[in-house]
Amino acid sequence: MANAPLDESRYLQLAHATFDRIQNALDDVDPADVDVDSAGDVLTLTLKDGARCIVNTQRPTKQIWLAARSRAWHFDWDEAGARWLDDKGTGAELLATLKEIVKVGGGVDVQF
Repeated sequence: MANAPLDESRYLQLAHATFDRIQNALDDVDPADVDVDSAGDVLTLTLKDGARCIVNTQRPTKQIWLAARSRAWHFDWDEAGARWLDDKGTGAELLATLKEIVKVGGGVDVQF
């Protein structure tokens, strides 16, 4: 069964809570391993190996987009699972995907 469309207010609440969760989990990480820069609706993670990871909101589609290592993912909110899932139906989840990217590029096993 498909999710009901998110209204703008709910989407922004979920997106901001997710961004806060990411930032809070990385607060105590050495910036030499993972440096986090927040600018508006964009989080840029610069990893120890030099790679960059971009997490940003996409208000028109009510998604969160993730880009890293020449790949991109678009995540829709899954109300039933209370998580952001890849819109291609791969089962990829935003925070699990980000965790793996940070582990590989930053050498940090972060818990979101």
